[in-house]
Amino acid sequence: MVKHTLSLVASATLFASLEANTLTLNPIVVSATKTEQSLQNTTANIEIITAKEIEDKHYTTIAEALNSLSGVSVTSNGGFGKSTSVFLRGFDSKRALVLIDGIRYNDVSNSQDGASFEHLMLSDVEQIEVIKGAQSGVWGSEASAGVINIITKKAQMGTILTASLGYGSFDTRKYGASLAHKSDSYDFRLGVNRINTDGFTSYARRYTDINDYEDDGYKNTTINLNGGYRFDDYNTLRISHTDINLYTEYDSTTKDSEASYDKREKLSQISFENKNNIALTKFYTNRSTFARDYSTGSEFDGKVNEYGVSAELPYSENDFILIGGDYKSFEHLNQLNKKYTAKGIFLTNHNQFWQNLILTESIRSDNYDAFDDKTTGKIGMKYNFGSDTYLASNYGTAYNVPTLYQLYDGTYGNSTLKSEDTKSYDVTFGYHGVTLTYFSSRVKEMIDYDFTTSKYNNIDGTSTFKGFEAGYKNEVYEGTLVSLSYTRLSAKNKNGEDLRRRANETLKFGIDYYGFSKFHFGLNGEYVGSRYDNDNKQGAQTGRYTVANAVVNYDFSKNIKIYGKIDNITDKYYQSVNNYASSPRAYYAGMEVSF
Repeated sequence: MVKHTLSLVASATLFASLEANTLTLNPIVVSATKTEQSLQNTTANIEIITAKEIEDKHYTTIAEALNSLSGVSVTSNGGFGKSTSVFLRGFDSKRALVLIDGIRYNDVSNSQDGASFEHLMLSDVEQIEVIKGAQSGVWGSEASAGVINIITKKAQMGTILTASLGYGSFDTRKYGASLAHKSDSYDFRLGVNRINTDGFTSYARRYTDINDYEDDGYKNTTINLNGGYRFDDYNTLRISHTDINLYTEYDSTTKDSEASYDKREKLSQISFENKNNIALTKFYTNRSTFARDYSTGSEFDGKVNEYGVSAELPYSENDFILIGGDYKSFEHLNQLNKKYTAKGIFLTNHNQFWQNLILTESIRSDNYDAFDDKTTGKIGMKYNFGSDTYLASNYGTAYNVPTLYQLYDGTYGNSTLKSEDTKSYDVTFGYHGVTLTYFSSRVKEMIDYDFTTSKYNNIDGTSTFKGFEAGYKNEVYEGTLVSLSYTRLSAKNKNGEDLRRRANETLKFGIDYYGFSKFHFGLNGEYVGSRYDNDNKQGAQTGRYTVANAVVNYDFSKNIKIYGKIDNITDKYYQSVNNYASSPRAYYAGMEVSF
């Protein structure tokens, strides 16, 4: 076992390398500037969740993994597959752009255009990149809070077959299998994963027994396919496809019910890359489709088509320009049958001076056929004082356009809505595994439901989101990794009233021990501070609790692994959303075999 004192860059990926006696000190990220860069050479405030961390902690959903990060909080209307909100520095889900292998996952068919985090399983995920702060200068609309890019696993050299099986509380069954092959000229990987659970009730009046209500089950089958063909050293064709087929039962906000819906989500990409002495050029086409069928007979379908090109042009050893453009169409079908389009061009410049100072500037212009045109940008600076010490700062502008539902729904829509605008900045200091960050965002004319008119509206005034993040992640003793993060948040509307369902503080903690051969033990959890179900500290108090989880992994051999996991080990009673149940103590176990 190696022993190192690590910078933030190294400790962000230490989970992935302790067992292998190696350290990946400078991982590659692709979301900060739409091109591959080492984490150390990016100015953006980024956190990474690796495949090894996911495997060791046995997270089931993306939301569960994201909740381990500073600046992130999660609320849920029940257990697996129930409506889940991910708050990034106080911004709700619809203001964060979510990508799977660069393909938009924000659901254009729902009222908020947010991502359905509750349906994203983790079995085939290689890495999750979370870029905090306004990112519209790179990505366009929906990136006011930041960008969450989920990168699926790719084939490694040779042929690998895996199978997994898990069982746990609430009659939860998990199955998975994958086949991957890579040679010098081509590669492919196919993964199929399924979860089937009886679950527990979604609705439960506060302090009542969840066993007094009917269970709300969930089924999810997720297929991930990707592959590539290398014509030569300069030209590569790649495909990617994610197919999520699910069924979930849910309850209303006031009572137990037998409501349910089926949903099908498909995300596809075809891309072609050419690399020569002048530039790395990429052409791509993306397609996202969403279809929900409710037990009540209602149907909601939507699709997003995207076509784009980008070129990375290096002009010195450490400097480059990225230039590109894209065309996107957004459609809400069925009851609305409405559509809008956007054409965008973008430019990013990256410079590195004296090996210590890094500067990045981005600008983007978007032309809409249904809204006013928008021009946004960002600028970042990072100075590395040494391998373990740095200072970084970022400023950016962003916007969110109204959804088609908010514009055109016959009851709640408002066709006069315009985009909301965001300005944000952050400053981060890192020193020997400790990070300190101050962040601040201001949103003008935020789009929200207006109870005075019973329609969506641009709320006059400015909403503010600001706070402080402190983190520590390091190997404190041989084989023992400790991670701590604290977030203090102030999220207020134009009247200075606290926004609902945002905790004023959270403390995340984790201890992982790898000191025994073939064995790993982990303990993790969080403390959630004061949080209210309604604005202005009204409604039920849904915070002020601590939840802890434990996991044990054992490697029988190179090819066979088993695990056991206990969620909510103290059986703490809590509700993150008033009158919606959260899991009591739950037990899970499973195994994985690879060939």
